[in-house]
Amino acid sequence: MGNAGSREAGSSEARRAVPDPLRVAIVEDQFEIREGLAALISGTAGFTCVGRYPSVESALAGLAHSRPHVVLCDIQLPGIDGIEGIRRLKPICPDAVFLVLSVYEDEERIFNALCAGASGYLLKKTQPTRLLEALREAAMGGGPLSPEVAQRVIKLFREVAPQRPEVALTPHETRILKLLVEGHDYPSAAEALGVATSTVVYHMRNIFEKLEVHSKSEAVAKALRAGLIR
Repeated sequence: MGNAGSREAGSSEARRAVPDPLRVAIVEDQFEIREGLAALISGTAGFTCVGRYPSVESALAGLAHSRPHVVLCDIQLPGIDGIEGIRRLKPICPDAVFLVLSVYEDEERIFNALCAGASGYLLKKTQPTRLLEALREAAMGGGPLSPEVAQRVIKLFREVAPQRPEVALTPHETRILKLLVEGHDYPSAAEALGVATSTVVYHMRNIFEKLEVHSKSEAVAKALRAGLIR
């Protein structure tokens, strides 16, 4: 009973910390979805939509002035995609938290989005009431995930070996994995290292073989869990 009361007190304290109104910005290229989200948010007491952007590029120009508490961001966007967009937008509004809202629920996109700095990952089929709850949860420092996404995150980490594998990554392989943890994809990692994308792909094949994995997200997860990269 004492523990339950403590949790309730902590929850109440966290709720009082949620700004009123909660300022939300949207980065979504589909007009109907973007305007529907804006209407839902601004039409709900305690919320206000302070920015609607059809692309990361337009958000880069306007987000600093809208000063959101939470940014709701799609992944599949024209131009700069949402995962790279989160990496670029976070320095512009460092006090905001970022939530992905996407139709995609594959492990690689989920993992890359969280590594890029997303605080949560919701699917577009999320019910409006749950979406509003998730915005509040994120503002309180939580990490809201759609149930399907949570299952995939659990599955991903169950599949990686908990013990340190007896492998020796080269310094170059370690640098590549660190860049992937930071949210880079193969082309941007290659640019950061000053090499061709094909060189990164070649090294990733060696990493896959050494770690006995089959995808980028599995390699990063296994290397993190094993302490091969920090």
